[in-house]
Amino acid sequence: MDMIYPVCNFLQRITLWGFSDFNINGSENVPPYGPLIVVSNHMSDIDPSMLAVSIKRRLRFLAKSTLFTGFPKSQMLYLYGAYPLNRRKADIQAFRWAKQQLAYDGTIVLFPEGTRNGGSMIEAKQGVVRLIQMTDATILPVGITGTENLNSVMRIFNPTGKITVNIGTAFSLPKIEGKLNDYLIKSMNDMIMDRIADLIPEKYRGRYGSAKRSK
Repeated sequence: MDMIYPVCNFLQRITLWGFSDFNINGSENVPPYGPLIVVSNHMSDIDPSMLAVSIKRRLRFLAKSTLFTGFPKSQMLYLYGAYPLNRRKADIQAFRWAKQQLAYDGTIVLFPEGTRNGGSMIEAKQGVVRLIQMTDATILPVGITGTENLNSVMRIFNPTGKITVNIGTAFSLPKIEGKLNDYLIKSMNDMIMDRIADLIPEKYRGRYGSAKRSK
């Protein structure tokens, strides 16, 4: 059943070729091995699929638990590589799952904003920094543009317009010994989100645009 992921990616590439102007930049920046956390801006439910066809590693995703409704749908999500995350609390079980994947040189995709941003970046949540500090994984920033109007997950079958995935240079956060306070978390969140913002035009940067940086 592990064929679900490559088959879905193959079919997605066909739809992108047929319906959209799809471009990938920076593929050479993807580390070929080692634990990796992919971080990206998030505008549409089809963003995970855009990352899957762009990054040549087996991706796994932390996805909001409300998506896992009903047996056929939830089973497909699990087979694709998604795991439910309860965004209303500190989801220890989801963190353990992510740590286990990374312990075996896996690749986890996280959207630091925690939800779709409507085309303009919003404040990042704390969970990404905490997971990175727990695992020492390398971070790969990615910027997606062109999916902001493709709101339904069904648009994976008809992805229209100009869609671009820009893959940045991998980096690491400094290792912090002891307890993380809110100031440290915000500082490291800003480091991550600024890397993502650098990969997309100003109009998408929102909270992390040039006005914020000038302060």
